[in-house]
Amino acid sequence: TKEVNKHFKYKLIHKDKNCNARAGVIITPHGEIPTPVFMPVGTHGAIKALQPNQLKDMDIPIILSNTYHLHLTPGSDLVKKAGGLHKFMAWDRPILTDSGGFQVFSLQGNSITEEGSKFKGPKGKDILLTPETSIQIQQNLGSDIMMAFDECIPYPADKKYVKRSIDRTHRWLDRCINSWDNPKQALFGIIQGSTYDEFRDECLEEVVKRDLPGYAIGGVSVGEGPELMEKAVKYVAPKMPEDKPRYVMGVGMPEDLFMIWENGVDMSDCIIPTKFARGGTLFTNRGK
Repeated sequence: TKEVNKHFKYKLIHKDKNCNARAGVIITPHGEIPTPVFMPVGTHGAIKALQPNQLKDMDIPIILSNTYHLHLTPGSDLVKKAGGLHKFMAWDRPILTDSGGFQVFSLQGNSITEEGSKFKGPKGKDILLTPETSIQIQQNLGSDIMMAFDECIPYPADKKYVKRSIDRTHRWLDRCINSWDNPKQALFGIIQGSTYDEFRDECLEEVVKRDLPGYAIGGVSVGEGPELMEKAVKYVAPKMPEDKPRYVMGVGMPEDLFMIWENGVDMSDCIIPTKFARGGTLFTNRGK
């Protein structure tokens, strides 16, 4: 972590007196990110229908790319050979890569064991994604922020399942940490726990123990609805370390963005703005 701290820092600039909202800046090897920030999603290493210079004109400071999709095609070895994802996609600002955990969760017929997640690739071939392979792929991609490989818990889930799942996620996190050897890339841990406060607390405590450069709330936007998502964010976000970035994964509806920012969250991502725009939908203060 000491080595990483030379390349990656979070500075808190201001806190709102009336709620938990805050403004800060994340410093990375590819530039600074003022927060709170929304990250558009470039699944295959490109934001659909937009060129990198257009994103810069909009002053987008960071984008997200997808480990699972880039692993399938063109393959992270090829991206590494091309000089990493920044060169590959002609983007010189920060990039965050997810771990592939959410994509595995959303695939039909995936199976999860202690080793990792096995699923069928597009050509019917069995693919195994493990904490080690996820980190290896992300290090090949060369993103500024990597996400730990976790199990994304579906909604609804019973307590027994959630307890078993978060214990495994913590073991997987240690395996991610052991595989991470590039100090220019920051690794974020993910707080799971479904809709149960006691498991969110347990997960938060375990993940924060590892003293990582940043932390995310996972397992929201998985079908639980806006009320339960708000409950989880309101409960967890203010308890997250104040001196590290706080990220809520997969949130992008305008009203949800205001909700997470008011609760002290710094980062979020979603396909919503680009997907809706391509379908000709505009968000206004009177609805879509």
